[in-house]
Amino acid sequence: MENPSWDLYRSFLGVLREGSLSGAARALSLTQPTVGRHIAELEEALGGVLFTRSQSGLVPTQSALNLVPHAQAMAASADALLRAASGESGEPRGSVRVTASEFVGALVLPAMLASFREAHPKIAVEIALSNRNQDLLRQEADIAVRMAQPVQQALLAKKIGEVKIGLFAHRRYLKRHGIPRDLGELVAKHALIGFDRDASALRALRQTGLQITRDLFALRTDSDPAQFHALCAGFGIGACQVGAATKIRELIPVLPEAFSFQIGMWLVMHEDLKTSRRVRLLFDHLAASLAIYAKMDRAAAR
Repeated sequence: MENPSWDLYRSFLGVLREGSLSGAARALSLTQPTVGRHIAELEEALGGVLFTRSQSGLVPTQSALNLVPHAQAMAASADALLRAASGESGEPRGSVRVTASEFVGALVLPAMLASFREAHPKIAVEIALSNRNQDLLRQEADIAVRMAQPVQQALLAKKIGEVKIGLFAHRRYLKRHGIPRDLGELVAKHALIGFDRDASALRALRQTGLQITRDLFALRTDSDPAQFHALCAGFGIGACQVGAATKIRELIPVLPEAFSFQIGMWLVMHEDLKTSRRVRLLFDHLAASLAIYAKMDRAAAR
């Protein structure tokens, strides 16, 4: 039998994500018999069972789990091929995939992408929100906004600047509970918003010299947007990027002299994409917009 086609692996990933043939069929705009046939053909080609039935749906076997990274690499390559083939002549068109952290992607980039859309209406932007670094070398994305310096040689990285992190609370919360006079009072008397299981967040917070543990937090979540919206709702006091917090007039800095630290921001793309007009247009637009954001951040912190 010939090597299995991409269609078979596409259906395989769909069943893996959705847990059923019917769910995969809906997600892929196929019929359930077609997805079932794809799975059967792939099992025959590979000589093994990929899914077993249970009360909760189709459960992947170990053979299926072993295939996952290779199938995902094929999916990323297929997406990259479509983006590359979408045309570079005339008015720039096609799609560009951007990956960023949940916070930056949800709360910082949308306004920047809106202005880009006005200038380049035929370029579609795809945003992948993840606190895991997407692999640009495997072309899982075209452009990445990263809060850590990339080390791979094949990537083009531009440092945007340093983003300041400070403590904030809603004006309504501070009116009810008062402003802490020092870090000791902050910890002892106030509702704190912070991480749940994110060890990297713990390391970042300890840059301030505080011995922070998750037990100190009245609200625990590893979702940065969820922490931000809890701040805006007046739940308590929490850490936030200064540039984002200062756009909300009701968020007030808390102990800015006692608690603050900085993290770097980089804009990154694969060096093979530097000649792609649409990718370069968005890269340059984000570089300029994020630089303004970083400067606003520093100005707000003073």
